Amino acid sequence: MWVGRRPGRAVRYELTVTARSPARADPEPADPATGAAATDPPYQWAQPEPQPSASPVCPDDDPVCSQVLDWTGLPWLAEGSFWLLVKPLRIVLIIVVAVVLRYLLHRAIRRLVTSTSTVAGPTILRPLRERTPPAGTVVMPERRRQRAEAIGSVLRSTVSATVFGIAVLLVLGELSFNLAPLLASAGIAGIALGFGAQTLVKDLLAGLFMLLEDQYGVGDIVDLGEATGVVEAVGLRITTVRDARGVLWYIRNGEIIRVGNKSQGWAMVVVDMPVGFADTEQATAVLRTAALGVAADEEMAGHFVEPPDVLGVEQVTVDGAVIRTVAKTTAEGQFVVGRELRRQLAAALHTSGISAQIVAGRMFVTRGSGGGQEEPGPGGTT
Repeated sequence: MWVGRRPGRAVRYELTVTARSPARADPEPADPATGAAATDPPYQWAQPEPQPSASPVCPDDDPVCSQVLDWTGLPWLAEGSFWLLVKPLRIVLIIVVAVVLRYLLHRAIRRLVTSTSTVAGPTILRPLRERTPPAGTVVMPERRRQRAEAIGSVLRSTVSATVFGIAVLLVLGELSFNLAPLLASAGIAGIALGFGAQTLVKDLLAGLFMLLEDQYGVGDIVDLGEATGVVEAVGLRITTVRDARGVLWYIRNGEIIRVGNKSQGWAMVVVDMPVGFADTEQATAVLRTAALGVAADEEMAGHFVEPPDVLGVEQVTVDGAVIRTVAKTTAEGQFVVGRELRRQLAAALHTSGISAQIVAGRMFVTRGSGGGQEEPGPGGTT
């Protein structure tokens, strides 16, 4: 067998030697010189059989190139078909999958936010309680909605950054970029950034956990150590608080060591009223009647979680006894109730005549111009 090559295809030639068949009935006389039959040639050439082979333009494992070459007949287009057709299609597919995946995840997060803002959530998403009556709690839907929206915004940003970051890496891989040095450089840069911006990372993580744990929110009255006032804005890095003097404090979340929230859940109003040396039983009855009258007022009734109670004598000083009255109120109603309760209790003591009995147990001494000591005067101190 001899294999020849023609342009565009390979041709195989087979040399076939034909022997005389012994079963032939009437053999023809042989040639005296060669001994072969006169009618049988010594050999004969078989018909060439063309063998399929790959095109010199396209490799064997590239059906796209062969198909493009068959369709267009342009070798240059067939050779570049992988970069002109396959690569762009893969990149477009990666982008489409990333966009669709981001949309689906954002939709799931929005549904989670909606369900969290309308129904009770798990412990990590436990909402702020507006008031705490003995039989249960009443939640604040608006506060819960704002908090759920803030957490949802953080989750959506994280999902977008993760999905598009992976998509960018896949696209760079399709463009034949060597990702190993790139990832190594990114890791080194991340370590350097972590050391240089560790305060920023600390603030962001602290802000995220404050949102998840619902430590405080906009409108709450908080004590953050250095600043005490009303929270005006809560961010992942900074919390802004305006104090009673109108000063706006910008506090980094990473610097907040403790949080005292005066607006979360319920509040307790404590009023200490001095009654001097008057009858404490009578004073207690007068204060209890006045406190219950405040709780029965239509404008004040909604601020009370429990009826006010007069605990009795809290302390005794040289000026007389001090009787304590307490009232459990809603977080936003504690200041209104406190002011009204003090006003009504003072008025009740004055009406009952107990205020007139409040006199100081100390006396003062006046000194004359000549330096001599004079007689003590009525109650008071020098």
